[in-house]
Amino acid sequence: MERKQASDFDPEVLKLFDQYVHGLIDRRGFLERAARFAVGGMTATMLLDALNPRFAEAQQVAKDDKRLSTSSVEYDSPKGTGRVRGYLALPANRSGRLPGILVIHENRGLNPHIEDIARRIALEQYVAFAPDALTVLGGYPGDEDKARELFAKLDQQKAREDFVAAFGWLKARPECTGKVGVVGFCYGGGIANLLATRIPDLSAAVPFYGSQPPAEEVAKIKAPLLIHYAGLDERINAGWPAFEEALKANGVKYQMFMYPNTNHGFHNDTTPRYDETAAKLAWSRTLAFFNENLRG
Repeated sequence: MERKQASDFDPEVLKLFDQYVHGLIDRRGFLERAARFAVGGMTATMLLDALNPRFAEAQQVAKDDKRLSTSSVEYDSPKGTGRVRGYLALPANRSGRLPGILVIHENRGLNPHIEDIARRIALEQYVAFAPDALTVLGGYPGDEDKARELFAKLDQQKAREDFVAAFGWLKARPECTGKVGVVGFCYGGGIANLLATRIPDLSAAVPFYGSQPPAEEVAKIKAPLLIHYAGLDERINAGWPAFEEALKANGVKYQMFMYPNTNHGFHNDTTPRYDETAAKLAWSRTLAFFNENLRG
């Protein structure tokens, strides 16, 4: 099937898909509601298939790229609650220690797209580490629907503590300078915001369309923030006014960019919600922000 773009879909279908992705409706609910948009020989099932990720087509950096050293590693969960797997990527030929960047996945765990993001970051001369919150449930299962089902079963409190622990693990790596930033997408954007409230020595945080922390927690943020939002993302954007007010009230250093006419997930180049212009602009801003705050 030819790769489609957001403009090929009725906006209501994209809203239904967003609800499906985030567990607000199940697969059956999506198919039933999307049926009325299935025209021209395309069924609701075909609509869903067209919206689902295509990892191989979007991959930018090959798994075996000789410029990189990549590996599956583990670190300890807090309080002896097991081990967490993650994906570590760093330049194969590096001189001295490098800053670290945590890469926090969406609500499907450590899928091939997030591994590719980690590789992209490592090529920019960083130690990139992407933990998998689904480790406790067997890890990313290789199927997006199954991953979404597993995610609903996660102990979110444990997952949050595991991400906090990932920061300490990365900061202490011998390859790392000790300066660590975080970038997260969707669910991971919310985790990036959370880590900013939890970790005083976090050096920079970049949440992409992430849920905002409670206003009373914002005073704890010490790291500068670079915040990306999608213009059509009503669900997440509803929380921005209160977040902005709290950021200003507490003197937190931040920049916010709203990308007009883009959908939630616009940076994810594996799905039709991808917006190439906005994604490239947001990514260039992200790299410049990390360069400024992690290499100084």
